[in-house]
Amino acid sequence: MPPADDTTYEIRTATPEDTALVEALDGSFTTVTVFHVETAENGFTLRETPVDPPLTKVFPEDEDSGAEEDEEDEAEEGNPTFLAVAPDGSLAGFVSVAYARWNRRLTIEDIEVAPGHRGRGVGRALMSRAEEFARERGAGHIWLEVTNINAPAIHAYRRMGFSLCGLDTSLYEFTASAGEYALYLSKPCRGANRD
Repeated sequence: MPPADDTTYEIRTATPEDTALVEALDGSFTTVTVFHVETAENGFTLRETPVDPPLTKVFPEDEDSGAEEDEEDEAEEGNPTFLAVAPDGSLAGFVSVAYARWNRRLTIEDIEVAPGHRGRGVGRALMSRAEEFARERGAGHIWLEVTNINAPAIHAYRRMGFSLCGLDTSLYEFTASAGEYALYLSKPCRGANRD
């Protein structure tokens, strides 16, 4: 049980009974800055700029397309979700991961921390568990995608050792997040077991 702030959170693997808790977690965020992507002939740069009033992002719910069945299949294939459970038994956060053997990449599919538990090290504890899982699988690197407007998450990922490795200017084009860019961050997985 990794400590986070003054509270001890239990980090455990989710079970099918936890699905409703995970789906109900509030993953929205509020930010006072966003990252603008400025493209150039041979690349791009990020420029952090203030937003006033602060921007609040509420992620739309996924359309019901058999997602529960997909999650069960992923869990059976060894792509778990890890939970951070507070001492009172409430769900403080979760991280869902997927490992691809062909390129030895662990992808952070989703990571969310409940608003009342943010700033207490819950995200770092969950990411540590994901990294432990990555090393157990022999992953060479860990990879994730984040929207350019989620400045709080981008700063947190950078503090955890992630670096910008790419972007997609059209990933969200036909979604409720149109106008945002997908940023890709990665970090090496130190101490990985080699296959």
